[in-house]
Amino acid sequence: MAEQLTKSDIKKIQAEIDDRILVQRPKLIADLKEARAQGDLSENFEYYAAKRAKNQNESRIRYLENMLKNAIEVDDSTTDGVVSLNDTVTFFIPEDDFEETVKIVTSIRGNSLRGKISNESPVGKALLGHKVGDVCTVEVPGGDNYDIKITALDQTSDDEEDTIRKF
Repeated sequence: MAEQLTKSDIKKIQAEIDDRILVQRPKLIADLKEARAQGDLSENFEYYAAKRAKNQNESRIRYLENMLKNAIEVDDSTTDGVVSLNDTVTFFIPEDDFEETVKIVTSIRGNSLRGKISNESPVGKALLGHKVGDVCTVEVPGGDNYDIKITALDQTSDDEEDTIRKF
């Protein structure tokens, strides 16, 4: 399935690819050559560590390039008063008497432990396109749907803290 990415996501991914190719790759190759020159490879931990680091870098480059190749660019512009990508939303769950504040981001930047949920998650899907005061139904796979009420909206934007997830 193709990832939904904003222009900012695409720029961040391309910057990471460039760094890994132009900066990290030459250093990792030099480290590998140095470790190989130390002699017997059968008991050379430095060689295996350098080889592993180089392979991980190459794997990450392929992963990111594939992601860009198959990406669908989505618009992250905001409409006044309507929940959209990169907005910070506070909602209330009456069933649990619980209030939470989250930022809606693309799945590549999602990190629920830091209050950033994906636009493809059940809560993210429910919130998008609604306004403060609206009651939205969160559709959970398996049928345990529940309602949430939007209590506040802060129309924020993508920032440097919104990092791209690792594997």
